[in-house]
Amino acid sequence: MALIKSIRGFTPKFGTNCFLADNSTIVGDVIMGDDCSVWFNTVIRGDVNSISIGNKVNIQDGAVLHCLYEKSKINIGDNVSIGHNVIIHGATIHNNVLIGMGAIVMDHAVIGENSIIAAGALVLDSTIVEPGSIYGGVPAKRIKSIDIHQTKEMIEKIANNYLMYSKWYDEKS
Repeated sequence: MALIKSIRGFTPKFGTNCFLADNSTIVGDVIMGDDCSVWFNTVIRGDVNSISIGNKVNIQDGAVLHCLYEKSKINIGDNVSIGHNVIIHGATIHNNVLIGMGAIVMDHAVIGENSIIAAGALVLDSTIVEPGSIYGGVPAKRIKSIDIHQTKEMIEKIANNYLMYSKWYDEKS
């Protein structure tokens, strides 16, 4: 069973149909929407500030979400996929976004909707990622614009796949 811990008077809140892997950790001021999944070894630490997660968000294995005390919060929209071993620290991620494996998104960064952050990218503090773009590299820079419809379709597919994967863990064998 996931470790769900209250701290400073805040207890995580979850929408309906959420999957929390057995060794995931969710602490403090965290509000999660419907149809989300939090995978193995993931830590969502709302101890120093708030973390708001929309609907149909998957936070894959080994990801860490945290903030700065009284300075930055995390806000994540709908249909967002956060890849394996991603770090998100006090950033805003709009709807229909893919954050690739091992990427780091720092405080006050804003990831526009229908965007992709490439695997291994480092999105520096206060970076603004334009909607419909791909950013990659260290530090992350705009690589190109992408077709919003294609991107939304790909991101929607990944979000739907993770919803399907999470249902596998509900099956009684």
